[in-house]
Amino acid sequence: MTQLPPLTAVIFEERSPRDGSLIYVATCPELDVTSQGDTIEHAREMLSEAVEGWLEAATAEQVQQSLEEGGRAVALMALDIETIAQERVAA
Repeated sequence: MTQLPPLTAVIFEERSPRDGSLIYVATCPELDVTSQGDTIEHAREMLSEAVEGWLEAATAEQVQQSLEEGGRAVALMALDIETIAQERVAA
């Protein structure tokens, strides 16, 4: 089995297209696996299960290919859109 690098859970909130309720979407960019839950913790748990299931079903070649093609989370930071907009207007 391929040695896995540290895997990341990126979780964001959005509105359900079905009923407009708040849901949390979790994705593992390294493997391009996504899941969701009603809470942040639930989304993380569901993502963990999805990643485990994907890894159990995937061949070593599929895992390697996904790791090579997938993203790798390197930073999470807030954007100061107001400052960016002001700098654009001033230019």
